[in-house]
Amino acid sequence: MTLKTKDLTGRVVVVTGAGSGIGRELAVHAARRGATLSLCDRDEAGLEQTLDLVRSSGANAEGQVVDVSDAEQMAVFGKTTIEQFGAPDLLINNAGIAVIGGILDTTLADWGRLLGVNVMGVVHGITAFVPAMAERGGGHVVNVASAAGLLANPQLGGYSATKHAVVGLSEALRIELAPHRVGVTAVCPGIIDTAITRNSAYRGGDAAARKAKTAKTYARRGYTPARAAANILKAVDRNRAVAPIAPEAHVMYVLSRIAPPLARRLSALMAKVAE
Repeated sequence: MTLKTKDLTGRVVVVTGAGSGIGRELAVHAARRGATLSLCDRDEAGLEQTLDLVRSSGANAEGQVVDVSDAEQMAVFGKTTIEQFGAPDLLINNAGIAVIGGILDTTLADWGRLLGVNVMGVVHGITAFVPAMAERGGGHVVNVASAAGLLANPQLGGYSATKHAVVGLSEALRIELAPHRVGVTAVCPGIIDTAITRNSAYRGGDAAARKAKTAKTYARRGYTPARAAANILKAVDRNRAVAPIAPEAHVMYVLSRIAPPLARRLSALMAKVAE
């Protein structure tokens, strides 16, 4: 069954990392289309702001403060959501973090957090919700990866590794869930103007200058989270396996498959944004 998102009346939508950026806009879009929402984020203030936004449009929405890297917290989130609303029709594993810098500058603590949130956070979301979706039959899972999950970026070494993992996990899960009529999409947004560039840890060089340069580049690029959210829902409608969102993500996706050497040169040029 292909889920259509134009009208989500009577549908249950779960979004992790809903306190800001793409996660917030996905919640807002779903609310406007009639969805019942179960949201989580580790930022309580941001989560409350999102809940206010979606409830103002008339949506039935609940939220929990959750660290997606914590298996127990995610299990509780899944259990309470399913008990209250039933199995989700659309699960969006959106929560993620970045560490900006080369692999040699990335600490073991950085690696632990990157893997915990970006990889295990997705695994925990799948474990908490997907068995109920498969048992019922039907629905869709969106795992938010990155254009850096299509083409490795030397200034996003650890982040790229985790996002490649999300793409691979999603492709395998898509095949596994096909008999249950549950679709799976790995979303690779590209350069989207969210708070992740301002909230990320920077390793190596002049961190403050690099952060300012990166934030300026993303703001100038001007691809908003709202626009990204709308295109992510279109990818769900089309049951895409891998969904690049911004134009540069589409270019990276194509080049990584038909011209890998050229793709690596492009990646090296893009990395200069964060140097």
